[in-house]
Amino acid sequence: MAPRRMRFGIFLAPFHRVGDNPTLAMDRDGALIQWLDSLGYDEAWIGEHHSAGWELIASPEIMIASLAEKTKHITLASGVTSLPYHHPLLVAQRFVQLDHMTKGRVILGCGPGALVSDAYMMGIDPAHQRRRMDESLTAIMKLLACEEPVTMQTDWFTLREARLHMAPWSEPRFPVTVASSTTPSGALAAGKHGVGLLSLGAGLHGGPKMLAEQWRMAEAEAAKHGKTMDRKNWRLVVNMHCAEDDERALREVRHGEALETLTYFSETLGRPPMRSEDPLRDGLAQGSTLVGSPETIAKGIERLLSFTDGGTGGILFRAHEWADREATWRSFELFARWVMPRFQGSLAMPQQSRDWVSANRETILAPNIAALKQAFKDAGQEAPEFSRLQLHTGKVDMPAGE
Repeated sequence: MAPRRMRFGIFLAPFHRVGDNPTLAMDRDGALIQWLDSLGYDEAWIGEHHSAGWELIASPEIMIASLAEKTKHITLASGVTSLPYHHPLLVAQRFVQLDHMTKGRVILGCGPGALVSDAYMMGIDPAHQRRRMDESLTAIMKLLACEEPVTMQTDWFTLREARLHMAPWSEPRFPVTVASSTTPSGALAAGKHGVGLLSLGAGLHGGPKMLAEQWRMAEAEAAKHGKTMDRKNWRLVVNMHCAEDDERALREVRHGEALETLTYFSETLGRPPMRSEDPLRDGLAQGSTLVGSPETIAKGIERLLSFTDGGTGGILFRAHEWADREATWRSFELFARWVMPRFQGSLAMPQQSRDWVSANRETILAPNIAALKQAFKDAGQEAPEFSRLQLHTGKVDMPAGE
């Protein structure tokens, strides 16, 4: 069963067009996460990439450590750490340290590595990346259990009586999540280890219709290994931009989205699998992209959740710069004010309180009117006639001469 209170956050790859000042771009990334922290967003996932010019952050751990000192509440996650690029002992040690430094505000997101050019530079055969991710995750989970020294031999790393310096700060450990994009491997790995699932494919062409089956695969794999999957640890990643009305929202993002699609996903990456030729139009039609007013966005989330056949624990919005900075920040504020509370159970009680007062106002106001008239009488004055509007606003017309 999905939780009553959904979590919301961003998936910050990040995406910055070539030609933009990279130093300022990373500064904007940090400022955005601080803004989201002040707005009450739950999570910020920060990517790891090493080539292709757009996704500039090479170490999510460094960004997490920096932002931990500048934020108060938001959970910081690697989105994701490419496990085949690192020795598993070092990954485990770094995130245990971050778990202590953040006092439990960290998540280890795992994946095989998204950019083929990254793996190419390190001499890693793409055919081995998913196997290596699973081998590394197996080692990391054993290390985090802190039960016994870990000895493990593979064709690319060795562990000899390995153990952590410190146990995790979180009890029993910080959350671990596996990313799933276009193949079943991510869902199967999440099920095998009984960890969270991050559905990047939800924001891709045809992705929403695959969500329910993806979850069923993860649950079936978990059962094979004596594990369980919890929907509260399932997150979907989609595109979003919110404005006061649908027309304005589309106008604000149309140019930037087209530029990103053409210059990065087409000209640089050669259009990766499941990447639509017209992602904005197709995404709006399929529900993988949410652009519009708060009402439109809320309906889009409800539609997206219907594809999961049972709900999910959270939704992350792919951080992009389709719109200018002011419109982007306003988008996140509009969502936090008018959409987020609909899915977090925070509107029911204020609405019930308002409805109760409105329905019982005659009974509630009658004694107050009598008390006001008595106050004038006690002062030796003639009481004026009180209207509901006067009682509501507190403005009372005094008798002539007073």
